[in-house]
Amino acid sequence: MAADGERGRSRALDRPRWGLFLGLAASIVVADQLVKAWIVGPGAFVVGRPVSIVGDLVRITLTHNQGALFGLFQGSAPIFALVSLAVLGIILWYHARAGQSLLVSVALGLLLGGAVGNLLDRLRLGYVVDFVDAGIDGWRWYTFNVADAAISTAILLLILLALRPDRGPAA
Repeated sequence: MAADGERGRSRALDRPRWGLFLGLAASIVVADQLVKAWIVGPGAFVVGRPVSIVGDLVRITLTHNQGALFGLFQGSAPIFALVSLAVLGIILWYHARAGQSLLVSVALGLLLGGAVGNLLDRLRLGYVVDFVDAGIDGWRWYTFNVADAAISTAILLLILLALRPDRGPAA
């Protein structure tokens, strides 16, 4: 009997963690879209006009990004919308194959949520709403949003998993 119980637990650990993966992705999409709705709402922020939050270190600067991550390839939003759809399929496929790891499910959930959040902007507006502007004086990081932060965190987690694969499968 103990062997049957162990096999049942083993099979459960081998299955993707769809609830965690999809729940995290949905949470990122909702948070991203709610914050963006507030940022672009009536009387909120003006495009290109920085508003200090933590001195010059963190500002809200509303921008319309028609390119990709880090503002690359400006004017390519329609192309990136199509690429995003392909990426969503790849994320779902990969999670179905490798989602038994807690960290993989978290990383891919963040990645999916961020990709969907920015895709919704591209489809609805033709650009992505970015607004977090961080840096010191003239040294600024790229302007980003909640979806971008989730994507960047996911990429860091995936790099960690690639460098330390022992952290993945049973974590």
